[in-house]
Amino acid sequence: MPLHVLAIVAGFGLLFVGADRFVAGAAATARALGVPTLVIGLVVVGFGTSAPEMLVSATAAWNGEPGLAIGNAIGSNIANIALVLGATALLRPLVVHSRVLRRELPILLAVSALAPALLLDGRLGRLDGGLLMGTLAVLLWGLVGLARRDAAGEALAQEFAAEIDTGVPLARALLTLGAGLAVLLAGARLLVWGAVAIAQALGVSDLVIGLTVVAVGTSLPELAASVAGALKGEADIAIGNVIGSNMFNLLAVLGLPGLIRPGAVPHEVLARDYPVMLTLTVVLFLMAGGIGGRGRIGRWGGAALLAAFAAYQTWLLRASGHG
Repeated sequence: MPLHVLAIVAGFGLLFVGADRFVAGAAATARALGVPTLVIGLVVVGFGTSAPEMLVSATAAWNGEPGLAIGNAIGSNIANIALVLGATALLRPLVVHSRVLRRELPILLAVSALAPALLLDGRLGRLDGGLLMGTLAVLLWGLVGLARRDAAGEALAQEFAAEIDTGVPLARALLTLGAGLAVLLAGARLLVWGAVAIAQALGVSDLVIGLTVVAVGTSLPELAASVAGALKGEADIAIGNVIGSNMFNLLAVLGLPGLIRPGAVPHEVLARDYPVMLTLTVVLFLMAGGIGGRGRIGRWGGAALLAAFAAYQTWLLRASGHG
């Protein structure tokens, strides 16, 4: 058991470091190739911050642990909204200025409502995985077009421009990208190995481990990026990280297990976890979308999100007989 705990801690550490280097390398590579700043922020960085979830889910599916893979996707979305944005808003209230984010929020809500509909038959198959990945490709194409059209005067573009390194040689950027990916892979393998072993030792399902320990751990890059953005007064980056990551989680992180190893979907996902995720997404839409006014997540809103996350985690532990 101590060895498995150490593997989880080391896996989280490698995922955190690997994601940081992967995002930095990907952004610098895109910048060196002349990709517009807003496209880098919305697409490249969004993909990079979801890389831990993608690799953990792919590894879990490859090892025959579909519950952990699915739990990681749904649980990470719950953690991103309730834990990441809750903690960030508690430190510093978040006000949305970006037009692009206001347009992304309805897309996230639609994806959150429609993507899990593919799971209603109780199975995540290759057709489901293909449809999810195809939808992601269409969305990325649309986001690139949106970013190119709205780049001028867009608040989010200005915030990304202040964060992305300039003047990094292409060779160095590619080296950083490759090193980050290698560290991510190592972290994912360690984390999945340790998490599955502990789940078996404690007698809980790999789904619960995916929804709790693994989901929180793979959301660390989003937490770090959002807190850093908020403390610098870049609220649009803080919220944009979560919106982009959650779309990638539902389409890529959920789609990969279907393509790699089709399997049954645990009943609890549809009866318990998906409704929680959808409810939190609606709350985010109402808060950040600023229905009838400017989008804002204040400290009271952040506290409410954190309380909801704590209640959900307690519910999971009690349902598994460990609360």
